[in-house]
Amino acid sequence: MKNSFVELHARERALSLLDAGTSKELVGPLDDMISPHLEPQDIVPESDDGIVLMKGKINDKNVLIVSIEGKFQGGGIGEVSGAKIVAALEKALEDNKNGKTIYPIIVLDTGGVRLQEANYGLLSISEIQNAVIALKKYVPVIGLIPGRVGSFGGMSITASILSYLITTNKARIGLNGPEVIEQEAGVREFDSSDKNLIWNTLGTNQRLKTGLVDEVVEDTVDNIKASIVDAIDKKKDSKRTEQTDFYLSLLDELDLSKKLDIPTYDKLYKNIKVTKHEIPEATAGDKAGTKSRGRLWFEKLTGIKNATSPVSTVLHANKDGKEYIAIVPDENNDFPRVREGEVGLQEGFAVGNIVNNIVAEDKDKDTKRPIILVVDVPSQAYGYQEELIGIHLALGSSAAAYAKARQAGHPVIDFIPGDAVSGGFLAHGLQSNRMIALDDDSITIQAMSKASAARITQRTIAELEEATKHVPAMAYDIDNYEKLGALYKLVKGIGSWDATDENVAKVKELIQGAIDSLDGDRTLHFRYQTPIAIESGRKATLKVRKLVDEQW
Repeated sequence: MKNSFVELHARERALSLLDAGTSKELVGPLDDMISPHLEPQDIVPESDDGIVLMKGKINDKNVLIVSIEGKFQGGGIGEVSGAKIVAALEKALEDNKNGKTIYPIIVLDTGGVRLQEANYGLLSISEIQNAVIALKKYVPVIGLIPGRVGSFGGMSITASILSYLITTNKARIGLNGPEVIEQEAGVREFDSSDKNLIWNTLGTNQRLKTGLVDEVVEDTVDNIKASIVDAIDKKKDSKRTEQTDFYLSLLDELDLSKKLDIPTYDKLYKNIKVTKHEIPEATAGDKAGTKSRGRLWFEKLTGIKNATSPVSTVLHANKDGKEYIAIVPDENNDFPRVREGEVGLQEGFAVGNIVNNIVAEDKDKDTKRPIILVVDVPSQAYGYQEELIGIHLALGSSAAAYAKARQAGHPVIDFIPGDAVSGGFLAHGLQSNRMIALDDDSITIQAMSKASAARITQRTIAELEEATKHVPAMAYDIDNYEKLGALYKLVKGIGSWDATDENVAKVKELIQGAIDSLDGDRTLHFRYQTPIAIESGRKATLKVRKLVDEQW
């Protein structure tokens, strides 16, 4: 197609948008900043790690273009690629704070986390989301989803957080790809061979009808550039992640006794009467809830026995001036895909609602209350209706709320006695200043289940497990996660189920120590500054950040 934007590669896309003669690439191919984690797995790296950073001008306005190459590793985000994006966005933030306006534009052609660098990808995506939230205080952050890969996984959560989304009709957007849903929930839930169903559900024409994108434009460079210019000039911001009352009202009206189809959902979406939702604190109940490590520790830390809430899977309570929040399983939940503690639609929007209310309540207070996340989330929910409604936006609402809270001065601290997996961890955990985890072999921290990761990377589970021996970020256990340098404390001698009075007191002491250690820090930079991170865990990240700073 003549003048097609979709058919261009990442570097060509960036150049096509910029005014002639204004482009300057940062950390380009000649810098040879390749991922150190691919060659040990016999994967050929790219010299730019699939990310093109270009400064320049559009209609004489300063812009930063971040363009993701979908043809390299499916546009997956790893350590180097993620660090390039984060470092560039943070430099743009610094310029805007200093009165030099620069508009970030992110071209998304990505499957989300690069599974060959799994936990690096999760960390990086959370850091991208944090930078976007900070930038939106100054300028709109424009997203462009042209097509080919589309925007999936953790980067679909990022897309939901962006100010304004421009797409073509060749793109798809969803948290979980159809193949992953089929692997996790079965072919009856989502048939990955049904191309019409996929496009009708995840395609941008449907996403436009239900508010998940802002524009679908014809696939030409000129049309896309015109839409970007208009979005910048009018400072467009859809504030998608702030619509928790709308979506909680929608979920109240959803008939869960019937399988949701597209016409039914479109009609429901157009006819919602929004009511204000305030989710009260958990109270003591007569009957024990579904057993989990997260529930156990929430109840012990707050002193609430058999904690219950109107949203059965979301518990929060203020104890000793700290707000504790947990996402827990409910074996009888009306949403079947969250019965084992997964983070779904209601969980994401409810947590976003709770945290936004906390921020509003403390807005004029000199000291903001700490928010303590009890993390035990086995994954996000894998379901058809979740994708149709927009589970990526639900998780984005939660992640954005935590980031805003931290940036407003609330200490945000993770306590991890259970699993911390995939989009569930991005929504409830990875926006924290400090992470405290129990050193228990039963804890899983990863981007995807082994079966799904093997299917997507076209490996056997045995081959996947062999690769984890060379790349700690691919491993599933907490001891390998510690090697990345992101943890504030790995607590030895306390098991996931050992919530004795003595152990609870010790954990409370560690949480207070984490809060005291912040000393006003509202960033995520601690992850780069631990001895483990400096020595080995984030060496490549730190090198990238130095290069971006020097070349900016």
